[in-house]
Amino acid sequence: MAARPTWQGHLKLSLVTCPVALYTATTSAADVRFHLINPDTHNRIRMVPTDPDAGPVERSHLVRGYEVSKDEYVLFDDADFDKVRLDSTKTIAIDKFVDEAEIDRLYWDDPFFVVPEKGAGVEAFAVIRDAMQKQGKVALGQLVLRGKERQLALEVRGKGLLAYTLRAHDEVRDADDYFDDIPQVKADADMVEIAARIIAQKEADFDPTAFKDRYDDALREMIKAKTKGGKGLVDVAEPDDTNVIDLMAALKNSLKGSAGGARKPAVKKPAPRKKSA
Repeated sequence: MAARPTWQGHLKLSLVTCPVALYTATTSAADVRFHLINPDTHNRIRMVPTDPDAGPVERSHLVRGYEVSKDEYVLFDDADFDKVRLDSTKTIAIDKFVDEAEIDRLYWDDPFFVVPEKGAGVEAFAVIRDAMQKQGKVALGQLVLRGKERQLALEVRGKGLLAYTLRAHDEVRDADDYFDDIPQVKADADMVEIAARIIAQKEADFDPTAFKDRYDDALREMIKAKTKGGKGLVDVAEPDDTNVIDLMAALKNSLKGSAGGARKPAVKKPAPRKKSA
């Protein structure tokens, strides 16, 4: 399998455990992406962190700040985040089963393919998968993913499992806050009947391949036209690598967890900006 797993660990149902890997089920590889180019020099632009007073700053030297009041921040460095970082148990423990209809669609988030690791664990995976399919329920479990504890909903999909991260309750807005002000209107029965007939006439099977992003398609046609014969091509030098972050390494480090002993930075008000002459 060419893709790299997003997460590797174990899937556990009671005393049955098997090694599994999670793979992101969606991709943005087909999106049309652009870089910023200086049209005068044909150089690709680098984004350099800049202090209004001190000028360019190395990204590795920066810390994060949480604004507690206007222009006042409490500062956090890596050691502070290490103190609250969750240790990954490397296990998705299935603790309950629910009907799919019980989970509001607003809570469904990112999908992942759950694939068993090759070896003796495949049989245990099949036991869990087939038992879930027999009961016709959605399994709920938890794991630490990208440094955050997430709840998962797992369902059978073919020979594997499909896992969705679920949004936390405080991430979902209350629909009543938006719908309560909609006035009560009794629709005309004849008009509803006509609308229902129109809906019936337009009934169809869902086909995701039929959807076309006309904007992206138009961009690709424009790119094709600009590159035809090489007339629209320019040579662009790659910018120097600076402060490059290995996301996979960062992910692995975030799952290890460690206890830091650094001091907690105090609330600090940034120095006033210098007035320009």
